Amino acid sequence: MLVSVLNGFSIGFLLFILAVGLSLVFGMMDVLNLAHGALFLVGAYLGAAFSGAGWGGFLAALGLAAVAGLVAGGILSLMTEPLRRRSHLDQALLTLGVAFVVAELLYTVFSDDPLSVLAPPGLDGSVSVLGAVYPTYRLALIGVGSVLAVVVYVVVERTRVGALVRATVADREMVSALGVDNRLVKAAVFAVGSLLATTAGVLGGPIYGARPGLDAYVLILALVVVVIGGLGSVRGALLGALIIGQVDTLGRVLLQGVEGAASFILFASLAVVLVLRPQGLFGGPVGMSR
Repeated sequence: MLVSVLNGFSIGFLLFILAVGLSLVFGMMDVLNLAHGALFLVGAYLGAAFSGAGWGGFLAALGLAAVAGLVAGGILSLMTEPLRRRSHLDQALLTLGVAFVVAELLYTVFSDDPLSVLAPPGLDGSVSVLGAVYPTYRLALIGVGSVLAVVVYVVVERTRVGALVRATVADREMVSALGVDNRLVKAAVFAVGSLLATTAGVLGGPIYGARPGLDAYVLILALVVVVIGGLGSVRGALLGALIIGQVDTLGRVLLQGVEGAASFILFASLAVVLVLRPQGLFGGPVGMSR
């Protein structure tokens, strides 16, 4: 049971790194980015491309993923800007089309064979945790996710940059009157959100590997996390991710052999939250300020 709980935490923190970017872009910039899962897949394939090259390869994959995420976020921000006053359906169709194009390009380059990703040296073994043997990499992922959660929260809640973003959400016209270009704020949030998605793909490579269809799978999980946690809330994204990580992992362990049981429990949890608190656990008009 301890191993299952730790697995839930490792998956949960990975989902947080992925979902918090989606939550910020959707909850604060009001853009539904369905290409988020494809960005995760880009990171996963970058991790696979440098797999086995030691720490140099792993860090190179992280660096390239970060650059790719920043560039992709800037491009997606420009593409969705003309749709700012239109419905979320238009944004969803545009970003979904981008996701299909990215997935097809990755399929062309890497084929449809699932690729495994090795953990960096020193993190590819196991350690003893309260008498149970557990992969070192997953423990490291819990640590990295915890640090990122603190960093993202502090930046958004306790810095002038975060205050500027929240002010832009609350009153775009007033911020614009102060001489700040709203489009630059949106592009910056989009770029950071996309960077987190591609970085999560590299970090998740040793767990999920890289394969066609992974983008859709993680996108669904990220959307569930965002809905449960509440749009635009870092705390909500963290709590929602940890809940989904535990529900998904424990569901697979307790109901192994029952086809589709884990997915049923996952979406049942989502349904319960929607019934009891439709805005999410920390949702509200401006989730980050709560």
